[in-house]
Amino acid sequence: MTTQNLLVELFVEELPPKALNKLGAAFAGVLAEQLKAQGLASADAVVTAFASPRRLAAHVTGVLAQAADKAVQQKLMPVTVGLDAAGNATPALLKKLQALGADVSDPAAAVAALKRAPDGKAEALFYDSVVKGATLAAGLQKALDEALAKLPIPKVMQYQLETDCELPGWSSVNFVRPAHSLIALHGSAVVPVKALGLTAGNSTQGHRFEAKVSPVVLQHADQYAETLKNDGSVIASFAERRAEIVRQLQAAAAKVGNGARPIEDEALLDEVTALVERPNVLTCQFETEFLDVPQECLILTMKANQKYFPLIDASGKLTNRFLVVSNITPDDASLVIGGNERVVRPRLADAKFFFDQDRKKTLESRVEGLSKVVYHNKLGTQGERMARVCAIARAIGQQVGGDALAAQAEQAARLAKTDLLTDMVGEFPELQGIMGGYYARHDGLSPEVAEAIEDHYKPRFAGDELPRNNVGLVVALADKLETLVGMFGIGNVPTGDKDPFALRRHALGVIRMLLERLPEQDIQTLLRTAFGSFEHAAHSTELADRAAVAGSVTAFNLETPELVANFVYDRLSGSLREQGFSAQEVDAVMALRPARLGQVSQFLSAVRAFAALPESPALAAANKRIGNILKKAGEVDAHVNPALLQEDAEKNLHAVMQKLLPESEAQFKAGDYTASLQTLAALRAPVDAFFDDVMVNAEEMDLRLNRQGLLKSLHVAMNRVADLSRLAA
Repeated sequence: MTTQNLLVELFVEELPPKALNKLGAAFAGVLAEQLKAQGLASADAVVTAFASPRRLAAHVTGVLAQAADKAVQQKLMPVTVGLDAAGNATPALLKKLQALGADVSDPAAAVAALKRAPDGKAEALFYDSVVKGATLAAGLQKALDEALAKLPIPKVMQYQLETDCELPGWSSVNFVRPAHSLIALHGSAVVPVKALGLTAGNSTQGHRFEAKVSPVVLQHADQYAETLKNDGSVIASFAERRAEIVRQLQAAAAKVGNGARPIEDEALLDEVTALVERPNVLTCQFETEFLDVPQECLILTMKANQKYFPLIDASGKLTNRFLVVSNITPDDASLVIGGNERVVRPRLADAKFFFDQDRKKTLESRVEGLSKVVYHNKLGTQGERMARVCAIARAIGQQVGGDALAAQAEQAARLAKTDLLTDMVGEFPELQGIMGGYYARHDGLSPEVAEAIEDHYKPRFAGDELPRNNVGLVVALADKLETLVGMFGIGNVPTGDKDPFALRRHALGVIRMLLERLPEQDIQTLLRTAFGSFEHAAHSTELADRAAVAGSVTAFNLETPELVANFVYDRLSGSLREQGFSAQEVDAVMALRPARLGQVSQFLSAVRAFAALPESPALAAANKRIGNILKKAGEVDAHVNPALLQEDAEKNLHAVMQKLLPESEAQFKAGDYTASLQTLAALRAPVDAFFDDVMVNAEEMDLRLNRQGLLKSLHVAMNRVADLSRLAA
């Protein structure tokens, strides 16, 4: 069968820019998927998605005018139901065949055409038929309906469309934006499909202001992108338009000179790509006096409010130039440039005003105001939260660096949230922490404290840098621990993909800080410290009968430290598996819930090296067997009386253990975990012999307890680094 390429376009009013790329990909993907499912397009058909501010389109190669006929075998019913004792068709069978369109004028012939085959324990009748392939008109209609139904639309709107029937009237249509035209071209032929009250044709609209013709008429499906670009002044491809913007941004920055480059922001680039049909990058500037304002403020207001690309110099410092991606290309761009410069000036003036006003008050003077800001209705105010973070930071600082670090950490924690009360952060919440650092320097605080205030939200996302100094590290850790313990304590636990308080991100931040910078810290101790900072800790015995405890802090779940620890270990396990460690290796190490997360990577390396030894499978299996024996035995004392050792195998095992276990323990204490496990590999033969020749649960109680004690000593030694039974197949 001959094929033609297919083009489908839906022309609408301006689509949501942040969702445009996803909408374009979904529209083309589902459309092509449905065509392939109906046999109208081959599995290797090339699908090209187009998405511009006012259109969604898809180009699919090698589409048939009609799908091939398909042989279908249908199960009818059990033989005992379809045929009587004489083998004749029952009324039920004839009715079923008639419903399927089979010829039942000769019942005997109809039965003879059926197949009999086993179906489970019974035998069933099967009917073979040929289903005519779908026509493109019918198949595309189904595919188009499905593609529109499955679009990931952020919010649907309802609008009225005039009906095209003889009686005048209006019909309601629900879609992301009002749709105005539909194209469906199979080669050069229009496919008669409908959608959203529109009938397919071969014309669309180009650029609002710069299209050369209106409407833009397409002669062939393969001429879509070219015709739109030439006649409609529209770059239909999202990727092509994005690449053109990047090219123009770099070229414009190069003309500015001095190593200038546009700020890198992929989300901004995607959003701007979704706002223009044919980009034209222009260079603008603002007064240098605004550069006295922190550049983060200026950059944010230009990006967030105006969708501009600020230019920074070779050293990363903001310049007074910025780039605008215009949707028009006038002969004289001065009016466009001047208009954008006039628009940005009040925004920058507001930022300067906020900055100047905020510096009239010190951060310390704002501390009292935190008690008037609600943090959470079950956890009190920001002032109460600040006091808890201070207590945690002071305790961690004392452990890490003594009195000096504890004092600095407490000071930074006390002031870390005060910038929430400033005008700048009120206008731009994204700057919290950053502005606190600027204001701390203005107040004359030490560089360490200022940096800690600025950094205490870090890491904000995967791959983000950690706080620069130990003061910031301690405060950031305290802040995240307080959030985790507080939210878990009142039952705000992440479920499924819902995590409104970003507790998974907080847990991963804690893990990174402990792994990379504070490997000696004990996660269990830290969680108990955080738990103790809440006022309920002092009243834990009363909580069962009280609805709330001192102040506005609601009664907590007393198992909170354990719950948070489980949550942290789960996040760490998932992260380690993503890094390439096997599930067995991770499970073996994490089963022991290592308190010092800094040891985990070393434990994993040791387990991997042990698992590669030929003795590993046998010892892992033996360890699992020992664990089962001890579990059934209950409480077992790891003590052995040599005088009660009777069998040669148990005497030999005890003798080898006396030699190897102290050596393995010394290596463990020295931090050589790999050697510690490998030393135990020599136990394989005596352990195998023990289980072959010795009855552990002997009838004599003293022999049984002694043998259990021997196994308990072995079990403790084998599971210092990891639960080796998890390596057993």
